[in-house]
Amino acid sequence: MHSQNNVIPDMDAQYSPSRIRATWAGTGSVEDASRAFGFSRAKGYDLVRRGEFPCRVLRIGRSTRVVTASLLRVLDRGEPEYSNTHV
Repeated sequence: MHSQNNVIPDMDAQYSPSRIRATWAGTGSVEDASRAFGFSRAKGYDLVRRGEFPCRVLRIGRSTRVVTASLLRVLDRGEPEYSNTHV
C-alpha cells in the first residue's frame, strides 16, 4: 500500500530552508515567502504593506520581491529581521 506522502506533495518540504537554498535565486515572490512562513498570500501582502513582513522586501518598479538570504536567516533564527514593529 502506498503512503499518502507519495500521492500528495509535502508543501512543508517545498518551502524548507534547504529547498529554498537549492532552488531560489537572489529574490523570491511574496507569495512563496509567505508560504515558507506558514501564512497566506493575502496576509503576506498585508504585512508588506504595513512594513511588518518578517524579512527584507524590495520594491522593484511595480514588483515586490523578498530577499532570499534575509528569508533564510529569519527561518533559521526564528526572529524577524526587518520589521517596523517594536517588541
